[in-house]
Amino acid sequence: MDKQWRGIGWAAGLAAVWLALSAQYTLNEGQKALVVRLGAPVNVDGEPGLKFKLPLVDSVQYYDTRLQMLAPPPEQVILGDEKRLEVETYTRYRIADTLRFYQALRTEEQARAQLTQLVSTSLRRELGKAPLTNLLSPGRRAIVARIQQEVAERARPLGLEVTEVQLHRADLPLETSQAIYDRMKSARQQEAKELRAQGAEWAQQIQAKAERDRTVILSEAQRQSAIIHGEADADAGRTLAQAFSKDPKFYKFYRSLQTYRQSLADSAPTLVLSPDSALLHDLKTGPAGGKP
Repeated sequence: MDKQWRGIGWAAGLAAVWLALSAQYTLNEGQKALVVRLGAPVNVDGEPGLKFKLPLVDSVQYYDTRLQMLAPPPEQVILGDEKRLEVETYTRYRIADTLRFYQALRTEEQARAQLTQLVSTSLRRELGKAPLTNLLSPGRRAIVARIQQEVAERARPLGLEVTEVQLHRADLPLETSQAIYDRMKSARQQEAKELRAQGAEWAQQIQAKAERDRTVILSEAQRQSAIIHGEADADAGRTLAQAFSKDPKFYKFYRSLQTYRQSLADSAPTLVLSPDSALLHDLKTGPAGGKP
């Protein structure tokens, strides 16, 4: 009999310990706890520490209230100019209203799925109205701001606070990129041909101008040379005239010597002349006409 009572006592003690432990729960920093009593939420607690609840009838749902990031897989979007774009986004959010979150979504997995759908819908709506050039210009910020505002407004009734929505990557699909690359390559080749043709035309123009300048410069040089040569001949003529007026016999003798120089320069090494040759007259008589 004592053993039976002792067993009952141990069982009651264990049950009391279990009930005492099940009536306690611990809340960590950055968490909120929602106490649900028989399926109905009764309390939201955000203060960290040791907490108490009714055993057997109360259950606790824990939610992380810190800032979280959602990065769904890339998706293809058709832009306003009918171009396809592969877009990858990321979203930062937190659970702002625990009770509303529990009533609308219950779990964080469901929240991430719902938020992914909201971002995708807003993204397709805004990018479907914008051409590709807008995404490559400062207008991209306005588009992203509208997407973030729409997602934040639609997520607020779900108990979520969306703080940021950004385009992590926006690339053309591989087949579109290859087609654009081929068009760009063809355009650059055509541009290179045009530049080479234009360069050849400029080279011909420069060469023709250089030839004209050369002809003009040579003509001017020849004209200046003729003028200088004429002036020199005139000076030489005046000098010779002055010399002739001072001493006509010496001038005649000097001219004869020039004749000898020109005649003998083109002759053979040996020149045979008779003693009475007229060519030797001046050499025999001298400039004054006397005997040497």
